[in-house]
Amino acid sequence: MARKNRTITLSDWDRTYLWHPFTQMQEWEQEQPLIIERGKGPYLIDTEGKKYLDGTSSIWVNLHGHRQPALDRAIKTQLDKIAHSTFLGLSNPPAIQLARGLIRIAPKGLRRVFYSDNGSTAVEVALKMAVQYWQQRHPEVGPKNTFLHLKLAYHGDTIGAVSVGNIELFHSRFKPLQFPTVEADPPYCYRCPLGLTYPSCRMDCLDPIERILKERHRELAGFIIEPLVQAAAGMITAPPGYLTRVRELCTRYDVLLIADEVATGFGRTGKMFACQHEGITPDLMAIGKGLTGGYMPLAATLTTEEIYKGFLGRYEDFKTFFHGHSYTGNPLGCAVALANLDVFKKEKTLARLQPRIKTMRRLLQPLWQLPHVGDIRQLGFMAAIELVQDCARRNPYPLEARIGHRVTQEARRQGLLLRPLGHIMVLMPPLSTDASTLTRMVAILHRAIATVTASP
Repeated sequence: MARKNRTITLSDWDRTYLWHPFTQMQEWEQEQPLIIERGKGPYLIDTEGKKYLDGTSSIWVNLHGHRQPALDRAIKTQLDKIAHSTFLGLSNPPAIQLARGLIRIAPKGLRRVFYSDNGSTAVEVALKMAVQYWQQRHPEVGPKNTFLHLKLAYHGDTIGAVSVGNIELFHSRFKPLQFPTVEADPPYCYRCPLGLTYPSCRMDCLDPIERILKERHRELAGFIIEPLVQAAAGMITAPPGYLTRVRELCTRYDVLLIADEVATGFGRTGKMFACQHEGITPDLMAIGKGLTGGYMPLAATLTTEEIYKGFLGRYEDFKTFFHGHSYTGNPLGCAVALANLDVFKKEKTLARLQPRIKTMRRLLQPLWQLPHVGDIRQLGFMAAIELVQDCARRNPYPLEARIGHRVTQEARRQGLLLRPLGHIMVLMPPLSTDASTLTRMVAILHRAIATVTASP
């Protein structure tokens, strides 16, 4: 009874004082919120002791499960020393050691680390670095003060990140605040904008991108891309070789390639970073989410020595990168991120993940038989099931049908927590999820989709 009373009190306070992200609060105020108090491994536990499987890694951040002992210890050990000191004019051991560790695992050629607080700010850093780099290092090549990006892209919610994004539902109201950009169609093979079929299409969707780069390279500071997977767009997976061609085109037309690895980094795709699937190195790379194993808000922008040198000069030249955050290089975040890299190494996380990726692929196959599953996309431990009204015509459910929300509610009743992207169901469990737990997750998802799509 005491637990129930406490939950009721917290729920009342939540509805009275809080404003949740990406949430219609009028609806939230009519519902009983699920309040998570604890976690263990792949489970989240609410204030009444009920356990739920964490099917989205707490929105794509948790890697090794909740309460991972090595990560717990790292924070406690660092807390006994210091929680925070400024990175402006000072440094600290965890930040230094983490930067070295990141460069050792990053795509070859990335040599410098600039810390920030989250994925959106890491993207902002990359955009500003790109523009300032061209101004200071190669002013003769053109003004280079805008960016090329893909449609349906999502790079975060700060204004710069929103400007290079293209999810209409999220971004349309903020168009007056955005700076001009150039857009190109993504490699959305299930809904090909050219009406073609892979692989006979020969990736013709790259032709418009090449035309843009050829015609407008003097104004383009960079091409920002989520390598291999456009996550918030619905886990849209690029065909093999697409990323390699993008790298080649950016090099040919003297445009910086910015890889947003915030969602795809740290093992999500089966390699440490998505760029490593095709052996390419971006000029700038934004990372976040899994950087600390899902423990602390920390992000970073990695770049090459060439870009770094564009900011060197005498004090009075004012080539300094005038950007930073109060919690830049936070020792607690850096300490747990460093421990996260150590867990990858000691537990051979990437090697142990490979059979689990195959297990996920096998478990998802029966979902193809459901009459309203139009497409299943998977790369590594990132998967999406696109639900449609009519598979033959590929008609999506209208937003007002809230099909994804209804499937999520049904899955929650069965003990699995998910977060849909409209009519697209996303499954992205912690990398530590074993085969039996993964089997339970997919079975619940299968039943939830079948139950909800069978009713009007």
